Amino acid sequence: MTEKKTLKLPEPSGEAPVPAIKKRGRGWEISETRLDALHTQAREMRRHSSEAHKALAARFSEADLGRYKLTRHAVVGSAIVDFNCHPIGMAISIDEDEANEALAKRRDKSLEAVGIRVMRIKAADILENIDAVLERITAGMRLRIADKQDARRAHFATSPRSPRRGEGR
Repeated sequence: MTEKKTLKLPEPSGEAPVPAIKKRGRGWEISETRLDALHTQAREMRRHSSEAHKALAARFSEADLGRYKLTRHAVVGSAIVDFNCHPIGMAISIDEDEANEALAKRRDKSLEAVGIRVMRIKAADILENIDAVLERITAGMRLRIADKQDARRAHFATSPRSPRRGEGR
């Protein structure tokens, strides 16, 4: 008869406090009510989108982006972005005519601080020449994917490797 093995965790030392697990907001310090309000607002924005947003969303749904998906009116932290691609950390913001410029810059700065690159596009450009806008977005996505791959290579080059399965320990 084999002995049953169980996972044993070390006892936490009194030196450093253990951080509490955050339930919602994907690690962001957001209250439950604020997060619920953001999701409700994003849902309303999806229901009542602008013409530029609808045109861009239609082209994204037709395009084959592989494993990368652009989510419409996504809640990212305490902000709502027009399109978000989570795997590469990229957000697209459509600048409407009546948009508050100072608020948009503050939101973009907070997203950039956590590693999310924000691409701002004018709504008039989307409606006038959507093909050029799509080329710009594609180039931005390729650049962001390359940046992520370079960062990953640099991380694995500097960090000590643990042995792979079957290589012995």
